Amino acid sequence: MNFVTPNYRPCYLLLFILPLFASCDFLFGSKEDDTVNEIFEQGAIDPDLYPDQAGYVPMLPFWEAIPNPVDVYVGYDEMVYVISDNGLEIFDLKGVRQRTIPILEATDVIQDRRLHTYVAGKLDKLIDGTMYRLPAVYHLINASTAEAVLVIDTLIQPFCDVSRNNTAFRGEGDEAVSFTGLATTSDNTLYVSRTGPANSLSSVARPDNTILIYDQDGINTGYSVGLNPVSSSLKSVLQVSSIAGFAAPPQSVSGMSTLRDFLLLQYDPVAQYKALWIKEVTDPDAGVVYTENAALLNFDTSKASGFLYLPNRFSAPEDIYIAPDFSGYIFIVDSGTDSLYQFTQKGFEGVNPPATSTSKKQLPASFGGEGSGPFQFIDPSGVCYFEEVIYIADKGNNRICRYILSTDIE
Repeated sequence: MNFVTPNYRPCYLLLFILPLFASCDFLFGSKEDDTVNEIFEQGAIDPDLYPDQAGYVPMLPFWEAIPNPVDVYVGYDEMVYVISDNGLEIFDLKGVRQRTIPILEATDVIQDRRLHTYVAGKLDKLIDGTMYRLPAVYHLINASTAEAVLVIDTLIQPFCDVSRNNTAFRGEGDEAVSFTGLATTSDNTLYVSRTGPANSLSSVARPDNTILIYDQDGINTGYSVGLNPVSSSLKSVLQVSSIAGFAAPPQSVSGMSTLRDFLLLQYDPVAQYKALWIKEVTDPDAGVVYTENAALLNFDTSKASGFLYLPNRFSAPEDIYIAPDFSGYIFIVDSGTDSLYQFTQKGFEGVNPPATSTSKKQLPASFGGEGSGPFQFIDPSGVCYFEEVIYIADKGNNRICRYILSTDIE
């Protein structure tokens, strides 16, 4: 059963109406989540799990019985959005499920500053008498309220790409395309990472391997001009598995980053650099183009022991997130190594040493390995950060794990 309109331009559609919850808190859920009290009152953390100097501490219990979670995101509305086999599941900050919205083959979720929610998935569309299952991005409103959920727009491959307006529908070729990641900016611009088999550099149509760009009204305003869809480099887009922007919740009274750069992950085995920082620049002749951030090639071993741009640093990177607070930490989960990795925005692996430390070197804080323990994962597929807490979609263990830096516990 489809819950969306087959048209890709805005058309309001009533998904379904859920009854009002007993608690009147559901406009944003029950948001109180005293991190310190949660850790110590539950008494669920073994003192042996605390690192000696600085590192991440699990917030137990983890949220269990979530079938194959592949993405997690805390929105501007302070609700936790999880993509699982059930579609889009919405929790409050205490882990209480508030709503489930069926989305066909959902993979990613993001929210913009208007509290509009975007979900990447699939849509069945009849074209010339044949039914095709095509990549789609659903644009939802009212997702975290007790009101009816509305799909106000649906971006459908290939119709959401203006470069395909004068090219033929490719049938199975367009079915083979995937929307693999979503990010938003401070002005509600939407980035959508796309992968697929057609990547001719001489075609009038854009390559399948690209980042599509939309304004807040769903208009395709551009794509990642300058990024190479076929060759590995510091500015390539080879089988992108995730994308992250610099604007993220919570809303800040002092403003938030207006930077339009983004970070992406490349899943393709031929990509030497699996994580890339892509800069948006304005060229006097070409206009807006996208290029590399070569500053991250600084491998200063006096500052860190590991680096974001170390060649072949990752195995199968699944998701990336940038902390919007003063730390600016970059988080990556890798299903190949079943691990969480953490870096500074200079590309140095590790967390800043506490003020009492005599070391000026970043302290290693990445962790993982296959298993079901508090520091282990099985195919981690999603990561986000909200108010000093890291959320990880631990797909193989059917759970959402949460961690806080030991130096952030007061």
